[in-house]
Amino acid sequence: MSKNPKEQPPEKLTGIRLTEIPKTSVGVKAITNALTHIKNEVGIKKGIQLLSKLNQTKGFDCPGCAWPDPDDKRAFLAEYCENGAKAVAEEATKNKVSPLFFATHSLQELSELSDYEIGKSGRITHPMYLPEGKDNYEEISWKDAFKIIADQLNSLDSPDEAIFYTSGRTSNEAAFLYQLFVRQFGTNNLPDCSNMCHESSGVALSETLGIGKGSVTLDDFNHADLVIVIGQNPGTNHPRMLTALGETKKRGGKIMTINPLPEVGLMNFKDPQNPLKWIGSGQDLTDLFLQVKINGDVALLKIILKLMKEKENAEPNSVFNHQFIKEKTAGIDDLLKDLDKYSIDKLLPQTGLSLVKIKEAAELIINNKNIIICWAMGLTQHKNAVDNIREIVNILLLKGSIGKKGAGTCPVRGHSNVQGDRTMGIWERPKDNFLDSLEKEFNFKAPRKHGLDVVDAIEAMHKKKAKVFFGLGGNFISATPDTTFTAEALRKCNLTVQVSTKLNRSHLITGKKALILPCLGRTEKDFQSSGEQFVSVENSMGVVHQSKGTLNPCSESLLSEPAIVAGIANATLKSTSTNWSQLISNYDFIRDKIEVTITGFNDYNKRIRNKGGFYLPNNARENNFEPTKTGKANFSLNKPSEIELQNNQFLMMTIRTHDQYNTTIYGLDDRYRGILNERRVILMNKNDIKSLNLKKFDLVDLISHFNQEKRKAKGFLVIPYDIPERCTATYFPEANVLVPLKSTADISNTPASKTVIITISKR
Repeated sequence: MSKNPKEQPPEKLTGIRLTEIPKTSVGVKAITNALTHIKNEVGIKKGIQLLSKLNQTKGFDCPGCAWPDPDDKRAFLAEYCENGAKAVAEEATKNKVSPLFFATHSLQELSELSDYEIGKSGRITHPMYLPEGKDNYEEISWKDAFKIIADQLNSLDSPDEAIFYTSGRTSNEAAFLYQLFVRQFGTNNLPDCSNMCHESSGVALSETLGIGKGSVTLDDFNHADLVIVIGQNPGTNHPRMLTALGETKKRGGKIMTINPLPEVGLMNFKDPQNPLKWIGSGQDLTDLFLQVKINGDVALLKIILKLMKEKENAEPNSVFNHQFIKEKTAGIDDLLKDLDKYSIDKLLPQTGLSLVKIKEAAELIINNKNIIICWAMGLTQHKNAVDNIREIVNILLLKGSIGKKGAGTCPVRGHSNVQGDRTMGIWERPKDNFLDSLEKEFNFKAPRKHGLDVVDAIEAMHKKKAKVFFGLGGNFISATPDTTFTAEALRKCNLTVQVSTKLNRSHLITGKKALILPCLGRTEKDFQSSGEQFVSVENSMGVVHQSKGTLNPCSESLLSEPAIVAGIANATLKSTSTNWSQLISNYDFIRDKIEVTITGFNDYNKRIRNKGGFYLPNNARENNFEPTKTGKANFSLNKPSEIELQNNQFLMMTIRTHDQYNTTIYGLDDRYRGILNERRVILMNKNDIKSLNLKKFDLVDLISHFNQEKRKAKGFLVIPYDIPERCTATYFPEANVLVPLKSTADISNTPASKTVIITISKR
């Protein structure tokens, strides 16, 4: 074979390997894989000690997902998952990014690395400054860093020329101080990662049920007759959820899965918390799998609603919970009338499913009373994303499956405190009563004008209407859509600031000047003037609990996130009655302020010290829907997909690999999909591959089409996969460049990363 790289097959060039897709998830393989990461990053002895404190009542909260811990008995062996162990390993890594590293590595050089290579560089040890016109970061003191930020902010013509972004792993204490500082500075420009993931959930649930959070608890899975998992891959993104689903099955419940891809984790798993189950065939989970086409969810759910209505008409009182509907809901007549406008025959092609299969699904819903519906970004990142979730609520309301044990809504959140950040006031559209309480407690005039979300913030920076970008955690450039446009926007800023633990791509896409402010991680001890501190977080089911690190900080030059916010506030705010230094001297003082300004946090400092923390009030869980406009739970009218593909066009959705959590890439394998050592791939139906005269491993370019605009991502390998025809899947952030910034969900403005229209061109 020729040695010319251009004549080598792609698998020889990239090292890609396709393996048989495993028949079961988790088990021994997950355990050994987690330990391998721990060994490589931390060392076995130190790593095992660290893992023993992960998600334990006197330990630290996983920096990964927001899946809840059991209220009472927790598994000492492993109250965490494979990717949780990887997240801890990444944070506690021995690798360091020191001032010497930056002195010997220019931005140009670092920019040529992959996201995986950048992340593996390690923990940032000192605050760093990139002067205008320079290509290397330089060490800077905290005092000087705070002065640069303060001078830049105070030179703006308006506070609204600054953007203050937040990642979902920020603690309650840091988030509260952050939003307080930003509002005392004078703006509500507080976009956060919710804008890009579950904003559609919050909008839909607030409108229909009066609260933007889910209504179920972890214990509800022990009492459910039926759990529906739609648009979600918990085997990779929330693996501990599989244990809850296993409990549902063990107690006689059924599980229905709806997704364009058949994900291994939802089919069968081996419980890592029980060594006796590591061998054998594992536990089957899914009773019925519906392989819906991308964005065919509303059409599918509407057919199910029509079938439910047909059965109710034929056999009155056999399907609908009429007492619940009469006492607790509004809009039932409009819903039933609207269903008559739709024909099953016209809806069916959008789903890609047979009517026989959908009737099986409808029968499961009809024949069960206690129903939980779980979803994630497979539903929330479409143009009609809000409709997706409201249609779910319609089904639950007809069954009376809200506000009772074993039933309700379960949006499965990503980052470990993304829900807590919103509770603490990280929101560009704050409610007046919250601002009133801030004004009363802190004696300042809070801004009332709504701020910018992520999409609007990017556009403002691109138009030079926003000149400072501040990121409290996260990897903004890799998390956002329309990568090229977003990069241009950030580069037009006068100053970009990133508060981070590890090096990431956002440190390399900068404004004219840039700062990196290194902070403590979840795993590390936090000492302030009064002694050692702990922080608190809120999981996806509304439980607020402690998190306290156990490791010594990786560098003496790190500050906690609350201390960083207080330092900037002290340097920036010219007149403030807030004693920022006192607040961070003991985080109890911060929690005291949260208690008097945010509903549900009474006796905060006392209850947060209880084992397992405490539940926040949840009106939907309590079968109370008074916060809605009607004072009742609202049925809604929703539209199916309006996308019409032209010849040779396909729908593309972005997904994660198993070696990835959000933008953090732990490795190059997607073990549960049988794709190893390569990320620039496109998963395609074999019939579509044939129709384009392509074959496995062909190298192609992907072109997205939106409003006469084209975006291109070069060099993807074709992978035949079990996916519906005219549907494709790619990994993010590699394919984010194809997601148009203005292609967003109605109402929520969430980027439609799951419905990108593309064509495919062979190279």
